[in-house]
Amino acid sequence: MRTFLIIWFGQLVSTFGTYLINFAVGVWAWELTEQVTALALVSIFSQLPALFLTPLTGIIVDRYSRKRLMILGDTMAMLATVAVVILSVSNLLAVWHVYLIGAVIKVFGQLQELAYDASLSQLVAPQNYTRATSLNSSLHYGSMIVAPALAGFLYPYLGLTGMAIIDFGTFLVGILTVILVKIPQPSTSEQPPAPNFWSRFSFGFRHAFTQAGLLWFFVWVGLFTFCHDLGAPLVTPMILSYTDNNTEVLGAIATAAGLGGVIGAVILSTWGGFRSPMRGLLFGFIGAGISKTGFGFGQSVLVWFPAQFVSSLNFPLIESSQTTIILNKVSSPFQGQVFAALSLTKQGISIVVKLLSGLLADNFFKPAMEPGGFLVAIVGGIFGTTSGTGLAIFYVLTSLGILLVGLVGLIHQNLTDLSRYR
Repeated sequence: MRTFLIIWFGQLVSTFGTYLINFAVGVWAWELTEQVTALALVSIFSQLPALFLTPLTGIIVDRYSRKRLMILGDTMAMLATVAVVILSVSNLLAVWHVYLIGAVIKVFGQLQELAYDASLSQLVAPQNYTRATSLNSSLHYGSMIVAPALAGFLYPYLGLTGMAIIDFGTFLVGILTVILVKIPQPSTSEQPPAPNFWSRFSFGFRHAFTQAGLLWFFVWVGLFTFCHDLGAPLVTPMILSYTDNNTEVLGAIATAAGLGGVIGAVILSTWGGFRSPMRGLLFGFIGAGISKTGFGFGQSVLVWFPAQFVSSLNFPLIESSQTTIILNKVSSPFQGQVFAALSLTKQGISIVVKLLSGLLADNFFKPAMEPGGFLVAIVGGIFGTTSGTGLAIFYVLTSLGILLVGLVGLIHQNLTDLSRYR
């Protein structure tokens, strides 16, 4: 675990810097344009390139030095941050620059992340997979607690340029920790020669789907992603609608998410998780579904804060179980491409359902709970008829979907048998 912990520390520092710059970019774009669309496009431009290139990066990760790829990924992201500094100091930085730079950072960040995930089986003994992957979950949740608050304090003094310089420094730490350690490279002798690019491009899916049970694992993760990401875009507008745009309450909910994630990761790291990672995944779905349903029924921070906290407790278990299943069931030379296939599955579903979520919320659920709407007479007595109740109903339905995915999974023979497949 020593080598893993050295790399993990570097990633902790680097991830903290990423959260700082993400906050700063959002504030800067809002100050410049005062358009929500500009903020949304930052996210879209960062997702789309990674969606199309993820299978290619999986191929690269399985065929080239993972240590060098991790260094390359962080270095290119760092150079993109340098571009932000140069353009900002020169007063030339425009919104379209941020779109392009965000895309570059996401693509190389995806390469670095896949190389890192695929290296775990070379750095950590199988009995420590759950602990290692739960520590990885704490990278993001820990940063989520502290970084936005610190960024909010520093931004008025340092601006986007100063925040980018801090991010540059955190990238250096991440790169140096990888340079200082040895990362074993698995043999590629098991990999059959691929006749053409498309065959290589689709290899991760084909390899996963020919393994007993892994097809159903992909299907269930896809169903969870569908329900979760259908509801995720509703949280911010729902809370702001209920609280008359109180951003302090919204910030408190983000803090609850971070705290829950960190504590969940600590518990999982200490406990070690379920003997069967598939059961851990399904119970994580159930726990998230129950707590998110309670969140949707709530109409004050007294309900939202604990519900969000409990919901986030489950996500280190969910993320760790997904990673552990692939590490256990897929040979090391193929893991990068299978990780990429799973990532591509989740990203593709996420983009589609987030668009669908907005359309359904604005054109169906919100109007249905306005005065005279057809849902008022049906569920108005439960949810009330104040602003935000249409979104709350939609959110509860997506949360019940998550719960159903977990419960059905527990009785699905192919999933319950997955722990026995080798």
